[in-house]
Amino acid sequence: MQLPNDVFILFSYLNTQLRDTGMTLAEFCAENELDETALTEKLKAAGFRYDESQRRFR
Repeated sequence: MQLPNDVFILFSYLNTQLRDTGMTLAEFCAENELDETALTEKLKAAGFRYDESQRRFR
């Protein structure tokens, strides 16, 4: 799966996917063969954190 390179578009894209599918980040990454750690680190560097209880980045 090709993800957006821009971190703000990535943030929006992931939150939309997580909301629409109802999956957790771990489930989404597993289904799409993505590296969850690399993804969260990229977003963390831009100031976003994953909120497990709400299943979204903030």
